[in-house]
Amino acid sequence: MSKIIWTATEAAAATRGETAGDWAATGVVIDSRRVREGDLFIAITGPNHDGHDFAADALDDGAAAVVVAKHKAGGLDPERVLAVDDTTAALEDLARAARDRTQARIAAITGSVGKTGTKEALGLALRAQTDDAAVSVTEGNLNNHWGLPLSLARMPGDASYGVFEMGMNHAGEISPLSRMARPHVALITTVAHTHSEYFDGLEAIADAKAEIFDGITEKGAAVLNRDSSMFPRLEAAARRAGVERIVTFGAGVEADCRLLEFNADAEGSEIEAEIAGRKIDYRLGQPGRHLALNSLGVLAAADALGADVELAAQALRYLAGLPGRGERTHVALAHGGFDLIDESYNASPVSMAAAIQVLVASRPGPGGRRIAVLGDMLELGDKADMLHAALVAPLAEGGIDKVFTCGAHMSALWNALPADMRGGHAAAADALAPMVTAFVDAGDVVMVKGSNGSRTAAVVAALKELDDADSGRPRVVNGG
Repeated sequence: MSKIIWTATEAAAATRGETAGDWAATGVVIDSRRVREGDLFIAITGPNHDGHDFAADALDDGAAAVVVAKHKAGGLDPERVLAVDDTTAALEDLARAARDRTQARIAAITGSVGKTGTKEALGLALRAQTDDAAVSVTEGNLNNHWGLPLSLARMPGDASYGVFEMGMNHAGEISPLSRMARPHVALITTVAHTHSEYFDGLEAIADAKAEIFDGITEKGAAVLNRDSSMFPRLEAAARRAGVERIVTFGAGVEADCRLLEFNADAEGSEIEAEIAGRKIDYRLGQPGRHLALNSLGVLAAADALGADVELAAQALRYLAGLPGRGERTHVALAHGGFDLIDESYNASPVSMAAAIQVLVASRPGPGGRRIAVLGDMLELGDKADMLHAALVAPLAEGGIDKVFTCGAHMSALWNALPADMRGGHAAAADALAPMVTAFVDAGDVVMVKGSNGSRTAAVVAALKELDDADSGRPRVVNGG
């Protein structure tokens, strides 16, 4: 039976709204397409759609109640309506009320790359400490001015831990999220050239990420990447915000949580680390040195939250790749099959280099090849073409057999590639997909990566459609 998150009385008090009903909600949503039985649907007015247009549909689909503006409540069942002055403000009010009532230990996570995977890993580590339902974690990448309050509003009153992701494209966006979440622990994975189009240098990106310290609780902790060139700047920002406890992670000798040994295979990594003064051996269920380093940040955050680090570390063997973020699928063909690494959700120079290294470390089958399918990295400003062309070095040095590219900026890489590495180029992902599907064969390992706007997920979908109908659906081999 689903747990009640909001009663009508509680929600009305939190939002200063009015309702005639005595309903109880077991979930909170702002997308009418995701309404499930018992949800509280909040009708947000956005730039493209007005949620009020779908309020009646939400009730028909089983929503316990809908939150609507008072002047748009007409025609809806008054017993299942919470009428408020402003629905966006109501969502934020529910978030603040959820934070006020909880005794949960709260972690906030940001960073230029790796924040969603790190968030999932910390959630996994904390679930090893308690019942699954006692850990509230941001769903997907709901990390913006709507996603963060929605994630908070979904947190049950008796939660033990909350793990919330915070993202940004511009300066000033993380500060209000942090002040709303009031984290006990703030973790920054790293600072890199992402969203460079909107920032004047790496220092400005670091300053925007450092806004996560603005809402940190008294005696809270900052968990920082000691290997990052921006560490001194982030540390200084944390001190200015009043953070007294700073815990570092990395490979360098100065890190509090230090990577000692790292051995990767095709499906994960064996790690030896020093955490809080003691050595711990554990397996990480995803390959990649960048993920191994982020796992140290996870364990440092778990320790700062008061969790059992040993339990947290052992739980990380079950870390699965997410769709678009490292999910590995075996696609069966009539005469064998190939492995697909789906990194199609996002891309930056740092994450692209890390994904290439994962492909380099993969093990193709007999006669198989390592194939990279790459779409544009977006929001890189006037250095975009140079940063794309620079990918030729890790691709060539890693022995990648064939490279397929799509997008205007990726043409710079295409032109830089040696002729024998060129697989194909197209202006858009949907045009590239048939080139890739015609080329791939049994034994291959194919990695697809690009910024979400480059739509390389279309290539992933086309590759999965190759699965032999007699063999069943493509099998996720590292991701559930």
